[in-house]
Amino acid sequence: MELQQIRYFLAVQRHGSFSRAADECDVSQPALTLAVKKLEGEIGGELFHREGKRLVLTALGRLVQPALEQAVSGAQSARNIAENFHLLRQAPLRLGLQSTIGPMRVASFLSAFHRRQPGVEIAVEDGSFSALLERLETGAVDIALLSGTQGLPDAFRSDKLYAEPYVVVIPPGHPLGRLPTIRLADVNGEPYVDRLSCEMREAVMALSRESGVNLYATFRSEREDWVEAMVLAGLGFAFMPAYSIRSRDLHQRPLVDPAVQRDVLAVDVRGRARSPAGRLFMEEIKAHAWEAAPARH
Repeated sequence: MELQQIRYFLAVQRHGSFSRAADECDVSQPALTLAVKKLEGEIGGELFHREGKRLVLTALGRLVQPALEQAVSGAQSARNIAENFHLLRQAPLRLGLQSTIGPMRVASFLSAFHRRQPGVEIAVEDGSFSALLERLETGAVDIALLSGTQGLPDAFRSDKLYAEPYVVVIPPGHPLGRLPTIRLADVNGEPYVDRLSCEMREAVMALSRESGVNLYATFRSEREDWVEAMVLAGLGFAFMPAYSIRSRDLHQRPLVDPAVQRDVLAVDVRGRARSPAGRLFMEEIKAHAWEAAPARH
């Protein structure tokens, strides 16, 4: 069963005539009549009978007409979707964002990208490093923004977007606030809010043990908002990526001796062709000026 046969059938139904239907479809009458006869053969019965000079639908014709109209409509919808996809109108892009990466810098880029490319419709979902790699592999997301602290399997390719330093986050009035920068030795014995979701956590803990620095955790959480809330409530300091801090009431100091940072990467599947929206997104995110976030306290 071919779409052209169905279109000819619907034209005959509208006009009640093979000749007028052939004129509308810009085809010869014998060719149109033959196509309708072939359709009847595939369906297994006559679709039209004559009433005077007019062709009208048989009972079988009336029964199959809605399904045949739906087939033509569905094909047109598919063409429209494909056209929009290639012309970046209502073009979907599924972006994965590792949950430990703060939204502010990424949101600023997405806002600028949307102003330039309003036809690209981006859906953002967050998840862990391993979960997002799995979603990339299965095609559930097109591109993911991930921390580069863990190595990527060979199945994936990446582009570095920016480096993000780790800082010490403290509440207003904290004794550490008098220091312009903070060494690991400066936090020895200080009450500490443990950010369990931090991919650099084990490295910082190992550095602390090697340096004889005691980190006393008064509170632990995987949730970024709870870590910030507990620091603000005076339960201790925390180590956080500089661009992930949401609260403007918190103070931060650069962590030095040792300095700790992570790279933020745009990742997709190696060898997999990118959609038009995906190619444009990667071009723009790599060209974006990832300037340092505005200075805070």
